[in-house]
Amino acid sequence: MSEPELTRLLTWAAEEIRPTRPAETGWERAGRVRRARRAAGAAAVAVVLLGGGTTALLHRSGPPPAAPRPTVTSAPSAPVVQRPPDRLGQAGDPLGRLGDRVAHRLSDRPARRALALYQPIDPETGDAGPVRVLGDDGMVRELDVVTLAPTRDAEGNEAAALKPGSLSPDGRTAAFAQTGEVVVVGLTDGEIRRHPLAGYLEHVVWAGDRLLVGDDDTAYELDRRTGEARKLPVDPWTLVVPEPGRSGDLLTVGGWSGDGGLAVRRFPAAGGAPDRRAVTTGDLPPGHQVNEVYGRGWQRGDRIGQAGWITTAGAAGTMSGAEGVAVLDARTGAVTRLLDLGREGRSKGCCEVYGWTADGDLLFRYDAGLARWRPETGAVDWVASDVPGRLSIAAR
Repeated sequence: MSEPELTRLLTWAAEEIRPTRPAETGWERAGRVRRARRAAGAAAVAVVLLGGGTTALLHRSGPPPAAPRPTVTSAPSAPVVQRPPDRLGQAGDPLGRLGDRVAHRLSDRPARRALALYQPIDPETGDAGPVRVLGDDGMVRELDVVTLAPTRDAEGNEAAALKPGSLSPDGRTAAFAQTGEVVVVGLTDGEIRRHPLAGYLEHVVWAGDRLLVGDDDTAYELDRRTGEARKLPVDPWTLVVPEPGRSGDLLTVGGWSGDGGLAVRRFPAAGGAPDRRAVTTGDLPPGHQVNEVYGRGWQRGDRIGQAGWITTAGAAGTMSGAEGVAVLDARTGAVTRLLDLGREGRSKGCCEVYGWTADGDLLFRYDAGLARWRPETGAVDWVASDVPGRLSIAAR
């Protein structure tokens, strides 16, 4: 086949079909022509490939049409003041095994990493049992390598040995304040180190790999390598647990709103006077405020999760002394979110905060269990039920 003949054949194959007959016969004829021309075109292409010709097909189909873009619907913003549902769902969290029976002793089977520590306390008698270790394998161990005494103050008031800040962020070490010493336990090997420190020690907080301890009115930073302790200018009761991996300034939240004293204070790592930011109502509706805080505050970025007593306003009027969990802006002191837990059926100081999750949820004590609250959506779910006592949870 000559090149002119081949060109004519290709051109004829690429021509648009224009049916000229009426509709009842046009589509049938067009179908026959399409099939014939597809066959001719295929033959022509075969000739080109076999003959090594240089003639190129002059017509190419364009790119496929772009897929329609999905419609993005942004989630509605959660209200500033939120309330838990009457019935909580289950979060399906590994911490849900906190209440499981003890399966091993730590001395027999050390943990690779602890998710949490739990010290059961009998709600009727107040008696505290041994500290338990929930490992990342889901097994509960008894901390049997050391006998811990309750902490006590100069007046003889006692409290459970396990504190919210006892477990290190990496879940490998636990620290316990005791009268006259600090006990540090390796959860991966059962090793015990004792650091003498005079005083009625009641507080312990991990600031990264730094260990901060305190008595009734003095905080110390303990050097675990040398055992030396230096005083810190912060109040041990109101010290905020720093975000894991964050070094430098320390924060406290304390005071009472009635005299304007409730404030976030930032203590510079380099020393000097602290920066004070009064806790304000921020974007809260009129009549709402945080009056006083309790328990340990927890930092995550520029946010602080903190439990406290609140005042709320509604159709039934103003109610003070309610329990709540607040998110504070560490830079300004403004309340950015508030979880109103009410007052009816709640014991005073019921709802201590135990830290943040990687997803931005706050873990807090709820009745005799542990719940999580997502401030961005208002969702509240059960994490663990029926775990009365003290908890300390590793960073997540």
